Amino acid sequence: MAGDAPARTTCAIVGGGPAGLVLGLLLARAGVRVTVLEKHADFLRDFRGDTVHPTTLGLLDDLGLFERFDAIRQSHILRVDLPVAGGGDARMADFSRLPVRHPYIAMVPQWDLLDLLAEAAAAESSFTLLREHAVTGVVRAGGRVVGVEYSGPSGPGRLMADLTVGCDGRWSVVRRSIGLAARAYPVGFDVWWYRIPTRRHLGDSLLPRMTGGHVAIGIPRDGYVQVARLGRKGTDPAVRARGIEGFRADAAATFPALADDVAGVASMDDVKLLDVRVDRLRRWYAPGALCIGDAAHAMSPVGGVGINLAVQDAVAAARILAVPLRRGLMVGPGARRHLARVQRRRAFPAAVIQAVQRVLHARVIMPALDGRAIAPPRPLAWLLRRVPGVAVVPALLLGIGPRPERAPAFARRP
Repeated sequence: MAGDAPARTTCAIVGGGPAGLVLGLLLARAGVRVTVLEKHADFLRDFRGDTVHPTTLGLLDDLGLFERFDAIRQSHILRVDLPVAGGGDARMADFSRLPVRHPYIAMVPQWDLLDLLAEAAAAESSFTLLREHAVTGVVRAGGRVVGVEYSGPSGPGRLMADLTVGCDGRWSVVRRSIGLAARAYPVGFDVWWYRIPTRRHLGDSLLPRMTGGHVAIGIPRDGYVQVARLGRKGTDPAVRARGIEGFRADAAATFPALADDVAGVASMDDVKLLDVRVDRLRRWYAPGALCIGDAAHAMSPVGGVGINLAVQDAVAAARILAVPLRRGLMVGPGARRHLARVQRRRAFPAAVIQAVQRVLHARVIMPALDGRAIAPPRPLAWLLRRVPGVAVVPALLLGIGPRPERAPAFARRP
């Protein structure tokens, strides 16, 4: 349910994104009193990270939500093809070969997914969603976090909680307020997100393009192509100084099939910059508080795995913490070991994915931005063409990932 801010809850979740709402839904189904604080009034924002991977699709199935999700207007990505030397493409990843219930990546506006999760959670009597409540810091007492301070429609307030969970992204207020230290990895590029309206059908494959120092990934959607253009960090002023005509020319050169459609990018106001960061907290928790998702490990957009990794964090956290929260054990001396279990469970997959992303940054993206031709080694290209089944290996890494999580029994619905 949604309503006025309570004075106290069992678990305060900061951030109503995928991780926050999944965690809130699962804990509420376990009978835990949970309150999600979301700073915006609604979810109608251009998130751009709209991928829903097979693991998340399976989770929605387990939660009894897949039919409602499947009714949302969406497109499906079945494969990733990469241009190779000599012309043509090599199939780098084939999700249709995955041994899962839903072998594809669904592309759906994230606000539709969040609305679905919020509606499902609102059906649980122990769930509260507070919109327009921006968390400004944590409340401390007795050497631990005991709640959060916020600014809401009625002014500032406090919400006391046995546990506070930061699901508020890479610029996490919870993470900053607690003072958790992170290890940051250098990233030499940023991403400009924009969309090219088109009626052309470009298939069901991601469209990586690397030509003449221009690197972009096109994501076919219903009525448009969502484009992530990569460029060297710090060059945003120069890109904008060229103006929209220069930007359109680059887009047409990168996606020749869309050359007649690039005029649909109306102005540089339609081009949004993402400051790419990759970091990971050394410790994800403090007494009374925990960070998960991007608040614990900021991911590169490469592979589009950030959302789904955050959702997996939420599933693991719910499974590990539901019983201690329900029994009031998160305020005692043994609370730390439960929080540590969440980090132990989820730090490995986050580290693996970040390591793969950093290799791709160094071996593929930065050389391509220097104008060097990038293509799979000839033996690999030959293998991918002769033995298509090999493409299931990268699909496993992207679509399922290391250490996938299953919905706990208490949250499943037929």
